[in-house]
Amino acid sequence: MLELLAPAGSMEALTAAVQNGADAVYLGFGDFNARRNAKNFTEADFAAAVSYCHLRGVKVYLTLNTLLTDRELPDAAAQAAAASRLGADAVLIQDLGVLRALRQAAPDLTVHASTQMTVHSLDGVRLCADLGMKRAVLSRELPASEIEYICTHSPIEIEVFGHGALCMCYSGQCYFSSVVGQRSGNRGLCAQPCRMKYGWGGKPDGYPLSLKDACLIESLRRLRKMGVACLKLEGRMKRPEYVAVITRIYAGVLKEDRLPTAQELQDLEAAFSRDGFTQGYFEDRTGPHMFGTRPEKAPEPRELFAQARQTYANQENPLVDVRFYAMVREGEPLQVGVEDEDGRVVTAAGALPAPAETHPITAQQVEKQLSRTGGTPYRCLGAKAMVEEGLNLPLSALNALRREVLEKLSQRRQALPQVRLGQFKEGARYENPPEPPALTVSVRRAAQVSPELLGLFPAIVYIPAEELCAHPECLTGLGPQTAVGVIPPRILWDRELPQVTEQLRRCRELGATEALLGGYGLLAPAKALGYTLRGDYGLPVFNAQALKEFKRLGLSSATLSFELKLAQIRDLSKALPAEAIVYGRLPLMITENCIIKNRTGRCGCEGENILTDRKGERFPVVKAPGCRSEILNSKKLFLADKPDWQRCGLTYARLHFTTENPWECVQALERYLGRSQWAPAEFTRGLYYRGVE
Repeated sequence: MLELLAPAGSMEALTAAVQNGADAVYLGFGDFNARRNAKNFTEADFAAAVSYCHLRGVKVYLTLNTLLTDRELPDAAAQAAAASRLGADAVLIQDLGVLRALRQAAPDLTVHASTQMTVHSLDGVRLCADLGMKRAVLSRELPASEIEYICTHSPIEIEVFGHGALCMCYSGQCYFSSVVGQRSGNRGLCAQPCRMKYGWGGKPDGYPLSLKDACLIESLRRLRKMGVACLKLEGRMKRPEYVAVITRIYAGVLKEDRLPTAQELQDLEAAFSRDGFTQGYFEDRTGPHMFGTRPEKAPEPRELFAQARQTYANQENPLVDVRFYAMVREGEPLQVGVEDEDGRVVTAAGALPAPAETHPITAQQVEKQLSRTGGTPYRCLGAKAMVEEGLNLPLSALNALRREVLEKLSQRRQALPQVRLGQFKEGARYENPPEPPALTVSVRRAAQVSPELLGLFPAIVYIPAEELCAHPECLTGLGPQTAVGVIPPRILWDRELPQVTEQLRRCRELGATEALLGGYGLLAPAKALGYTLRGDYGLPVFNAQALKEFKRLGLSSATLSFELKLAQIRDLSKALPAEAIVYGRLPLMITENCIIKNRTGRCGCEGENILTDRKGERFPVVKAPGCRSEILNSKKLFLADKPDWQRCGLTYARLHFTTENPWECVQALERYLGRSQWAPAEFTRGLYYRGVE
C-alpha cells in the first residue's frame, strides 16, 4: 500500500485533502515547523483536525521540522506532548535536539525523519532507525535506482516526495535565504531566493536556480513496486482548491492502479506549474530542461477550482467502509451492529418487534434501510439481517439504531489514545572552557595547503578526501602539532560510497586521523575505518541537546550552526567540544544540478564562475564532489578584528578556505594568530551579530 500524504496549511485545505482521498495529512501548529507562514493550527484547531481525520480514517502528522534554540525547546516539547495526547500519528523532525526532547516529553509519539535531515543514503536511513525513527523522507534529488536500493535494504519505512515545488538546494543544507536576508529556511521562513533573477557575466538576466515542480504521477506503479511506503504531495502554502485537485487526481490513479488521463495531466498543470513539470531527478537526468518559472500574473483556473471546491465545501464523501448486521426475533429487542474496516464493532438494541397484521418486514427491507448512510463519512459495503417471519417494526426504529451505532462507532474512532507523557528536562549544564579556541583550517584544494600554512601550526588541517588522495605531497612540512583531517563529500549516494570509502582508507594510510562529516550517512563508514569523528555544519547544531545527541553518536566535536549569534554560542551548554567557522565564504547552496554545465553545456568547474544577483552581488560557484555545484557567499566572513569569537567557549575556531590562493590562506591565518593586520577587501560579519528569524 502506497500511502498518499497531502498538505494541510489550513483547516479548509485539510478538509479538501481528506474529502479528496488523502490517506494522511501533514500540518503544523505554532511556530516550530518548516512553513511558519502557513495558516498553522492552534492547539484547539489541531485537536479538531485530528478528530476530523481519525473519524474518516486519515492519519495526522505534525511537522516539527526546524532547528530550535535552547529557549524554544521547552515549548516545542510541550507542543509535541500535546500532539501526542490529542492523537497525532507521527511527528516530523530535523533537529536531533528536538528528538532528544521528544524522548522525554512524548515517548510514545512516532517520529519520522524530515527531508530537512538530508537523508539520501542507506547508512543515513539506518542511523535514523538506530535513533528510533519509523520513517525517513528521502532527499528529493535521488533517482529511482537509489530509492529502490534504499527501499530494498531499509529497516524502516521510506517516504518519497511526489509532487510540487522543488528546492534548488538539498533540503536542510540551504543557507542562502538566511545569510542574504536573515530569513532561515532551516527555521521555516525561507524567502525563496532561488526564484529570483541571476545571471553570468554580471547580468542578472535569467532564472538559473528556479526548478520546475516535480510530478511523479506517471511513476506511481514503479514507486509501489520499489517498496516506497508513502508519497508526499507538497503545498502547505497553496490554496485549498489546489490541494483538492492534486489529491483527487493522485488518489484516483493510486486507487485504480492506472496511468493518469490526458485531462488529469492537464488539470495538474492548470492547478499550478512552472513551465510544466519535471521528473529529472527521478529519471537521473539533470539539466536545463528541469528549470522553469511561473508568470507573475498567471491566470487562476477559476472553473477547475470552482469544481474542486464542490468536492469538499459542505460535502461529505463516504470514506470509511462499514458493514451492518441486524437481528429481528420475536420477544427480543431489535439488535443492530456495525463493523468498520479496522475491525471495530459496536451494537445497539431497540424496541421489541410486533406481530405483523398485514405486511411483515423482510430481511431485504431491513438491509436496505441500514445501508442508507448518505451524509455521513461511512460507505456501506453490505448489510446482513436475520429476520423471523411474521414480525413488524417501524422503519424509524431501524433508522434510529443505524444512527446510534454509527455515532458510537464515530466516538470510538475519535477516541484519544492512552499515551505516556513526560517532562522535558535540560539536564546537566557544562561550563565553557576558559582558554581561547585552537585554530583549525579547512581547504577546498590541496594546493592551498602550503608549507608556509603548515608552518603556522594549525591544530587540524582538513582536506577533501579526493584532493588528499591525489596530492599527498601537500602534507610536506607537516609538524606533530597539526592533525590531518579528511573531508568526505557532504552529499554521498550509495553508488558513490565504494569509491569514497576507498579514498578514506587511502587517506588513513597517508596519516589522516580526523574525519569532518557533513552527513548522517557518513558516520558509519568513517567510524569503521577508525577515524575520530567530527561534525561539520552539514550536521546542524542549534542547541545544547543536539550536542548531547551527537556525543551519544560518537562524535568528538561538532560544528555549531553559523545561523546562531555569538551570544547564543556563548550561552550554549557544550557537552561536546564545539567548533565554529570564523573566516571564509559561507556555503549557501549545494545543488545536484550542475549550474555551470547548465549554462555552457559542458564541464567548466576550473575557471571562474560567478553568479550575479539583481543587486550586483557576486556569488562564486565551485565544484562539489559528484559533479555537483556549490554556491558560496559573495563576501568573506571576517572576525579577526573582533574579540568576541574567542570568548564564546569554543574549543576550535575554523578558517574555511574556498576561493583563496595559498598566499591569502597564510595571510588570513597569520591575522587570526594576531601576527598581522591583513583583512579581505570586502567582508561580512555573517549572522553572528544579526542572527536569523
